[in-house]
Amino acid sequence: MKPLPGNVQAVLFDLDGTLLDSATDLHAALRIYCDEVGAAVPPYATVREVVSRGSRAILRCAFAEDDAALLRRMPRYLEIYARIMAQHTRPFDGIAPLLSALEARELRWGIVTNKPGFLTEELIKRMDWDLRASAVVCGDTLPVKKPDPAPVLLACEHAKVEPARCLFVGDDRRDVEAGRAAGLYTVAVRWGYLDGGDPDDWGADAVLDHPRQLAAMLGLAEAA
Repeated sequence: MKPLPGNVQAVLFDLDGTLLDSATDLHAALRIYCDEVGAAVPPYATVREVVSRGSRAILRCAFAEDDAALLRRMPRYLEIYARIMAQHTRPFDGIAPLLSALEARELRWGIVTNKPGFLTEELIKRMDWDLRASAVVCGDTLPVKKPDPAPVLLACEHAKVEPARCLFVGDDRRDVEAGRAAGLYTVAVRWGYLDGGDPDDWGADAVLDHPRQLAAMLGLAEAA
């Protein structure tokens, strides 16, 4: 684990698999869609592993088709998901106190996700985070998305913080790659979906098992 940068100003997070455990609702939406079209429903564990890769990867769990065919299925799948996306989705254990502790210390926090904006904005509103996050950058905010560093740099700009004094926290190799390329301190987390990978292999500056460890790193006694 590398030492933290001096005078940390903010922490940026990936959304699905890092802040929110959303796999149950994403799988439920796939189940509804599969029932509509008469397809077999893949196991929850299969879907959970690929959640960080987005809706195309989720659909591929049920349909062995090319990208063009999966893209044709995507609007209906997302329509179903938008209707049910907050039924069972909850912050991972320890995330709520961590965010409160960041705010109590007057550290800013934000979200950089590859999830489309219309879903992200509604979901964080249902989590009551829309007025708390200092920056929210979605998968369609820019022409590029993670692992490109541009969304991370835009979030730093929106939060009015210096990248070198920021942390980026995520459960996917792309989060680490984007954060590192943007000049942030990178944190890989084992509590998320991981896309079948091993966070120890991603070259992150720190690898953590629980949000309370991040709170402890930052000296946030309220969450630790």
